[in-house]
Amino acid sequence: MQNTPAPLELRLRRASRMLEIVFADGARHALSFEFLRVHSPSAEVQGHGPGQETLVTGKQDVGIRAIEPVGAYAVRLVFDDGHDSGLYSWKYLRELADERAARWERYLARVREAAP
Repeated sequence: MQNTPAPLELRLRRASRMLEIVFADGARHALSFEFLRVHSPSAEVQGHGPGQETLVTGKQDVGIRAIEPVGAYAVRLVFDDGHDSGLYSWKYLRELADERAARWERYLARVREAAP
């Protein structure tokens, strides 16, 4: 059951490559397109279980072409690199927003570890 209410507003800021999200409790967040792409909830990125995640890199300049509503619980972000298979539920978007700094640091650490 989905307990997180839908955001009041989702706004693409293409020039700054940010998605602005306003939640019903007044929380406002801005998530970069790169952050959203590398944290896609798709099986392609997340895998099918713990430890199966794929490290996605080279997405600094990725754009979002469209935001497509999926029922009353999620959106599909259509990225300009062709990726569009992740469904960003309201709950997942809120988690990404609330945990942005920690998730980004973990991502950067993984990128450093993978560098030759």
